[in-house]
Amino acid sequence: MTILFNRRQALAALAGGLTYAQTRDLDIAKGPFQGTRESLKAYRTPEWFRDAKFGIWAHWGPQSAPEAGDWYARNMYMEGSAQYKFHVEHYGHPSKVGFKDVITTFKAEKWDPEHLMDLYAKAGAKYFVSMGVHHDNFDMWNSRYQTRWNAAKAGPKKDIVGMWKQAARKRGLRFGVSEHLSNSFDWLAPSHLSDKAGQFAGVPYDGTDPQDSDLYHSYEGMPADFAQTAKAMGRVAPDRWKEQYFNRIRDLLDQHQPDLLYTDGAIPFDEYGLSLVAHEFNLSAKSHGGKVESVCNSKAARDCAEGTCVLDLERGLVNKIWPDPWQTDTCIGNWHYKKGITYKRPKTIVDMLVDIVSRNGNLLLNFPLPGSGELDAEESQILSSITSWMHVNSEGIHGTRPWKVYGEGPSLLNTEAGAAFNEKNRKELSAEEVRFTSKDKNVYAFVMGFPGESVLKSFDRKVHNVELLGHKGKLKWSQDEAGLKVAMPTEKPCEYAVTLKIHADYL
Repeated sequence: MTILFNRRQALAALAGGLTYAQTRDLDIAKGPFQGTRESLKAYRTPEWFRDAKFGIWAHWGPQSAPEAGDWYARNMYMEGSAQYKFHVEHYGHPSKVGFKDVITTFKAEKWDPEHLMDLYAKAGAKYFVSMGVHHDNFDMWNSRYQTRWNAAKAGPKKDIVGMWKQAARKRGLRFGVSEHLSNSFDWLAPSHLSDKAGQFAGVPYDGTDPQDSDLYHSYEGMPADFAQTAKAMGRVAPDRWKEQYFNRIRDLLDQHQPDLLYTDGAIPFDEYGLSLVAHEFNLSAKSHGGKVESVCNSKAARDCAEGTCVLDLERGLVNKIWPDPWQTDTCIGNWHYKKGITYKRPKTIVDMLVDIVSRNGNLLLNFPLPGSGELDAEESQILSSITSWMHVNSEGIHGTRPWKVYGEGPSLLNTEAGAAFNEKNRKELSAEEVRFTSKDKNVYAFVMGFPGESVLKSFDRKVHNVELLGHKGKLKWSQDEAGLKVAMPTEKPCEYAVTLKIHADYL
């Protein structure tokens, strides 16, 4: 990164309304894109992402070691919280035993990326996403800029991202990374506090130790009450932090050149974040003969309004077919592993997948690994159920596009146009519900149960043939003004939704 302006010029620029970042030349790969919104409008989503439909994510890192759920590295410093109490009971008081000590318990001793990737590929995942770095400031690769607190040097002492990448690409899966780093400066601020009551009242937590500021951050130059008032996802940070963010994520992109970069939130920090997106795309173009084959996920609709990125709705669903591809990211339980939690049932996951794909979306599903790196027994059973269902029905999922309508039935989810965190409003889909996809002159009708007869009202053109995926015999069907009537066989070809393959005069 080179300074373009001298100090006097920089001060003049700041006085004129430019940000500090605009006075710098951010070092990105040469290629068709620059780090500006106008330039990134030319981006278009690659076909592989449109075809993939289903990805699996390992939202996994040192916060998984306690097996106590999400945001452990922050909440363990929140006096009175459930994870604070857990930490005091199992590790000690955070003034003496902090997150840096939790990292040493993250061993990944049963982690077998080759075996896991076999399972994920068999389950129908077409892309896999590794945690790159969470808000906890711990890099899961051999980081050039976070030299102490990375997975190659601490905890498991393995380049986790690199090993995941090797396993995924060996099996033909596209490979992605997630970064949550832009929020870290605010998110870890409670590590600089102390208890307000009890025997440790006023005793600073271990985050205040300057020798560990490379993990917990230094708040020198920030307001005196910053640690007390910082919002978890506030992204209020000095330029020195924005530069570190840029350098570390650029290093992640340079070392591993992922096919997908997931950002937890909007594209951060203006030119810093936009330049990273441009860098990702330019690296991809260089590797693919000038064609950009990578994807950037943002959670802000404004970022993805034209080109630039693929919108990600965390635990969310849209209420219609969107013209551009989008993605739901969700989890079978907590994002970080939590022992004893109730997981989503396989039917719920299948319902979600079909619902999302029918509206031109992809499902990125997290199977949270414990610190050991091995799926627990219930997770393995859920994954096996998805695998069995996909073995019968994946033809109607992979490589498909939306049909003229996404579905029929009384329970079409009534949501806002692009609402995150609305999956809690879902109702289990019954045999009255149907969802549609299309491919190769066929319409796939997913009947979300197994009725004796299914009546599809959307078929107002001539139907030539109807098959049931996984069923070898012929079906009895008819068509009249009421729609397409299909008599189901007595034996179900699979659990959960069944898929009618319909050849008609539409495509």
